[in-house]
Amino acid sequence: MTCPSHLPTLQLLARLYPNSAAVLDALASLRARLTLPRPLTHVISDIHGEHAKLRHVINNASGEMQTLVETVFGSALSPPEKNDLLAYLYYPVEKMDAARTALASPEKRLPLVKKILRQQFRLISHLARQHTHDHLASLIPAEHETLFLALLDEATFDRSPAYVDAMIDALSDYTRDVHALHMASRLVRNLAIAEIIVAGDLADRGDRVDRVIHFLKSQPRVEFTWGNHDVTWMGACLGSPILIATVLRVSLRYLRLWQLEEGYGIILSPLRNLATTVYADDPAEIFQPKRTGSFVDSDLIARMQKAITIIELKLLGQLADRHPEWDFQDRRSLRAINYEDQTITLDGKTHLLRDGYFPTIDPTDPEALTVEEQQCLDRLRHSFITSKRLWRHMLFLVQQGNLSLRRDHVLIFHACVPTCADGSFESATLDGEKHSGSALFAALEGKIQTAFRQAAPENPHELDFFYWMWASSRSPLFGKDRMATFERYFLEDKSTHQETKDPYFDYLHDKDFCQRVGYEFGIEKDALIVNGHVPVKIESGEDPVKKGGNAVTIDGAFPKPTATTATPSSFAPAALSSPSTPTSNLFLTSSPPNRT
Repeated sequence: MTCPSHLPTLQLLARLYPNSAAVLDALASLRARLTLPRPLTHVISDIHGEHAKLRHVINNASGEMQTLVETVFGSALSPPEKNDLLAYLYYPVEKMDAARTALASPEKRLPLVKKILRQQFRLISHLARQHTHDHLASLIPAEHETLFLALLDEATFDRSPAYVDAMIDALSDYTRDVHALHMASRLVRNLAIAEIIVAGDLADRGDRVDRVIHFLKSQPRVEFTWGNHDVTWMGACLGSPILIATVLRVSLRYLRLWQLEEGYGIILSPLRNLATTVYADDPAEIFQPKRTGSFVDSDLIARMQKAITIIELKLLGQLADRHPEWDFQDRRSLRAINYEDQTITLDGKTHLLRDGYFPTIDPTDPEALTVEEQQCLDRLRHSFITSKRLWRHMLFLVQQGNLSLRRDHVLIFHACVPTCADGSFESATLDGEKHSGSALFAALEGKIQTAFRQAAPENPHELDFFYWMWASSRSPLFGKDRMATFERYFLEDKSTHQETKDPYFDYLHDKDFCQRVGYEFGIEKDALIVNGHVPVKIESGEDPVKKGGNAVTIDGAFPKPTATTATPSSFAPAALSSPSTPTSNLFLTSSPPNRT
């Protein structure tokens, strides 16, 4: 007789398997899978919109491809031959395009394609030992299944090459032989790295966050831990006015308008109109973008940036009034300005403003939006919430993301666990309840998921918590005492720009603290913490591995490379691991330094 408590499990098994023999076969398969080597997980952090560099880092699997080629071929290939193979693995389409003229005829192209395909399948045969047959089959593209299985048999069983040659010859008649080579390169990469984890901040100063997400969507398995820049785009997608202003300000500051206009179809004309009317005579010198571009009116961009910055500061003051429990009162900078002499007093010291022209500010009510600002914001909000591609991309981040992830003894999240000076976990108030540690992460995850189930709310103030995650001193995505946006723009004194890091970042060097953080998130011993968010200055000798050996910071901020062309290993970062923790299946990518 079936125990009633087991009935739901049996009913679920009955939907998935036809009989008990099939269930036992699946159980045997699962037990056997545990004997296979653990597949590699590739952890990347702080991409910041640098889609070209992201593609290269993923294509070379943080240098794992070089190790793989050395392992499989050893001295059988010369160094130039290995570099040539690596180039085909990284960029098969571009590599073939570069030799298009020389390989135009099938007579010249076919020998090369056959050689590279067989080298690729030597690698695939080696990697296949680490995977189940079902997993390997799921990664083989359907349009080349027969050819790829034949190549795998040839590499594994030393089969006669005539059978495979005939298929490649037939594909060449329809110019599909190069496509097969391209797909084989992708198969090698997908077998070498079983999972990609992005530890936050897909967007910021880089040029195309839309291309970053589009590329990551094409990977077979990718997950995210959200960063503070990610939640600004999430909140903007759902219609939060203050986060729409934040996303626009950052994009204008770094002259990254293509991701808005071409990538997501965001209409910027309302902001352009505001800048050319209300700010028409304003030089806005301190708002000049951080970079220049062809066919760009930098003065107009500066005025647009100033216009949206003032709107953001006004909205921040309003948010601080709505949520006094969030301690944003010191961010109501517009209220503290002396508009007659264009100064502001902070911490007992008076500073002259770098820019005192405020045509939209009423000194008696400095945080009130003008009619023109409100109309501009309303039209921008409509553009954000109706962008279908933006919605699909942000929904993908939510569906594939969390605030933290665990892999064996490794705990991955973007920034920090808010911590008090004494090493205890800092609490934060959300919806009238206090949360700390893992409970804070869980509460925020729930709020993000609920927000996306409800889509754009009628009352955008319901989305205020997204801004809290972006800039609060108690946010696990930010980890600083304040975000000094106003000071960085308007004050010359750099001491006012200082943002003090959360005590967490000092405690990361303490092994016992790291173990306590791991235990808080369900890791009983030997926890290894992996964070991004805070740049590691490797060129200055800073070590990504913290002093206690149980924490690694992997944010190198994906700086723009100075090179105009890249060899296969130009941007290949090193894998990092803690000697005290078993992490042989984890690659941690700190973005590479600039190289010429």
